[in-house]
Amino acid sequence: MNDPGEAAKVQTIVPRAASTIMLVRDAPSGIEVLLLRRNAASGWVAGAHLFPGGAVDTEDGSPATIVRSPRRSDEEASRILGLPAGGLAFFVAAIRESFEEAGILLASDGGGAPVGASKAVSRDRLVEYRHRLNAGDLSFSQFLEEVELFLDTDHLFYFSHWVTPEGEPRRYDTRFFVAAAPVDQEAAHDDVEVVDSIWIAPAEAMRRGEEGEIDILLPTMSNIEAISRFNRTSDLLEASAIVEVPTIRPQLAITSYGVRILLPGDAGYDSATGSG
Repeated sequence: MNDPGEAAKVQTIVPRAASTIMLVRDAPSGIEVLLLRRNAASGWVAGAHLFPGGAVDTEDGSPATIVRSPRRSDEEASRILGLPAGGLAFFVAAIRESFEEAGILLASDGGGAPVGASKAVSRDRLVEYRHRLNAGDLSFSQFLEEVELFLDTDHLFYFSHWVTPEGEPRRYDTRFFVAAAPVDQEAAHDDVEVVDSIWIAPAEAMRRGEEGEIDILLPTMSNIEAISRFNRTSDLLEASAIVEVPTIRPQLAITSYGVRILLPGDAGYDSATGSG
């Protein structure tokens, strides 16, 4: 007979590295965040509202891509994330996902002019390249080289770190970043993976999520709640630059009411294996 313990070990899913970017902007009533709604036909979190993001690809940390980040080294990025190496790939992935899913590109030309103000590449040309990227016709590094753009990885601030609980069929080790949305770029969902995009005040997003008007996952809601404590993006980014980021490892617990998600501090949470 097979050892149940050995079977459990085989079934353990290793979390995949992922990045999420929370784009924020100032509005008359305060901060707004960009949320995208996933396609209802998606095989993962269908219909949910979340931030742009996805898995870190091998190419995100390749030399051809890294050279396009002149203002933040892998050594610095890794130190920020608490990694021995490879940290810059998370920053790159966040910017890539923002462009692919939301049409917002945090990058500048060789003279330091941001994409929206740069004369090096037109808006129509960026739209064309975005379609080609999403179709898999070219890589992100090829795109950056062809249009001669450099990633503004130094504009991203590390905000939170969540790891999907054991027991979930798909697990991610996700680094959340926050960045001010460029004032001269408009968000545009890709109409494939995501079918809608909204700028919304954190308090309103929390209300709509709690009342069931929109579906918001726990990590997304938790980050929205944290952002809601700030009135201006400058205050949010300043605080994000100095705060030490812990790793949050939710746990699944089976109760008489069904499956519950436990967070650090909840009764029954195993602190020996859950955070750090």
